[in-house]
Amino acid sequence: MVLEGLGRSLKDAIKKVANASHVDAELVKDVVKDVQRALLHADVNVKLVLSMTKNLEQRALTERPPAGMSSREHVIRIIHEELVNILGTPKEIPAKPQRILMVGLYGQGKTTTAGKLAKDLHKRGMKVGLVAGDVHRPAAFDQLAQIGRKVNIPVFGDPKAKSAIVVAKKALKEFEGYDVVIFDTSGRHSLEKELIDEIKAVAKVVDAEHKLLVLDAQTGQQAGPQAKAFHEAVGLTGVILTKMDGTAKGGGALSAVAETGAPIAYIGTGEHLEDLERFDPERFINRLLGMGDIKSLIEAASEVVDERKAEEAARRLMSGKFSLKDMYEQMEMLQGIGPFKKLASMLPGMADKLSEQDVEITQERLARFRVIMDSMTDEELENPKMIKSARVTRIARGSGTTTKQVRELLKQYDASVKAMKGFMGNRKMRRQLMKQFKDFDLAKGA
Repeated sequence: MVLEGLGRSLKDAIKKVANASHVDAELVKDVVKDVQRALLHADVNVKLVLSMTKNLEQRALTERPPAGMSSREHVIRIIHEELVNILGTPKEIPAKPQRILMVGLYGQGKTTTAGKLAKDLHKRGMKVGLVAGDVHRPAAFDQLAQIGRKVNIPVFGDPKAKSAIVVAKKALKEFEGYDVVIFDTSGRHSLEKELIDEIKAVAKVVDAEHKLLVLDAQTGQQAGPQAKAFHEAVGLTGVILTKMDGTAKGGGALSAVAETGAPIAYIGTGEHLEDLERFDPERFINRLLGMGDIKSLIEAASEVVDERKAEEAARRLMSGKFSLKDMYEQMEMLQGIGPFKKLASMLPGMADKLSEQDVEITQERLARFRVIMDSMTDEELENPKMIKSARVTRIARGSGTTTKQVRELLKQYDASVKAMKGFMGNRKMRRQLMKQFKDFDLAKGA
C-alpha cells in the first residue's frame, strides 16, 4: 500500500474522533497534533503541515455540522477535505490524439514510465507509438524497445544517433497517422544547462500537448525544486511520481510537487508495467484512510473482466447454478485485476483487517485452489456435489496436494454459495450496491 505508515497514523487519529463520546476543543487539539505528527513523519513540508492543521483546527472548532451529520462525522469530513486540499488539483491525460514529451533526470524511472503510459493509453483505445529520444545513455534504445515489445507498442529510434532533434523529426514522420506519440528524452545527473537546452530544442520540434516530468518519490521535498526548474524550462503540464510504493518520503514529494502548480497526473505504484495509477487526490486519500476506492476497483475490473462472462455468471448466481467453474473464472479475473493486497486497499475497511501474513496466506490459498480445480473434470467443476471420498483422493493426487486441502476448497465453495444466497436475499445490501454502481456510472458520464 502506498504510504502505508502515514495511512496507519492518520487512521488512528480518525478513530480517536470516531470513538469519542463527544467533540470538544481538547479533542480537536489532540487530533490536530496527531495529524501533524503523521504528516511530518511522512516528510511533508513543515510550513504546509502547520498551515493545513491550523485551518483544520479552526474549521473543526467554528463550523457547524450540516443537517443530519454528527459532530464526529463533521470533524472527520474536515480532516478528509484538508488532506485532499494539500495534494493539489490532478491532471488528466485524456485518451485523444496528442504528443507527449517525457522529461526528467537519470534514475527517476522515465523510460519505464513512458512504457507504462503507452500501455495505459493503448488500453483506452489509442494507437500509440514510442520514441527513444535519449541519445546519450548507453542501451537507452534497447531498454525502450524491450518495453515496447512487452506492451505490444512500436518503438522508433536509432542507437547510433547523436542528435535528439534529428530523432524527433524522423519519429514524427514515422508515426504519422498515430493517435498518440510519446517521446522519451535524455536525462542527466543534475539540472545542467546542456540538458535544459536540449529539452527546449526537442520540445520546440515536438510541439507536445503534454510535457510530463517523471520524478522519483524518494526525493521527498526536493521534488519541489526539480519540478519548478523543469516547469520554468519547458512549461510542464503534469508530473508523474514513480516508486510511490514503500517510500516514507512519498508524502513530501506529493505535497512539494503540488505546491509548484504543476499538477500530478499519475503515480507509479510498483515495478510492473501495469503499476501506474491516474492520480485523483480524493480517491488517494480515501484509500490512505482505509475508506476504500470502489471506483478504482471497478475501473481496474473493467479492463480485465469479460462482460459477457460476467453477465452469464450473474444469471447463474441468481438462478442458484453457481459452480466451481464459475468460481474458477472469478479467481482468474481477480488475478487479472492485480495483487490481492492492492485489491484489499480498494475495499472500505478491508486493508485494516488484513496483515501482511494474512495477505500472503490468502494468495497462496487462491493459487492452490486453482491448481486443485485444474485436476478436476468438467463434470466435477459443474457439479461439485458429486465429489466424494474417492474423487477427493484422485484430485489430491493429481494436483500434488492433500485430501484435506481439496476438502478445504469444497468447504470454501459451499461457504461462498451460502454467502451469495444470503446477499441475494438481503434487499438493503442489494440497494446499496446498486447505488454505488449508479453513482459510478454517473461519475463516468460527467
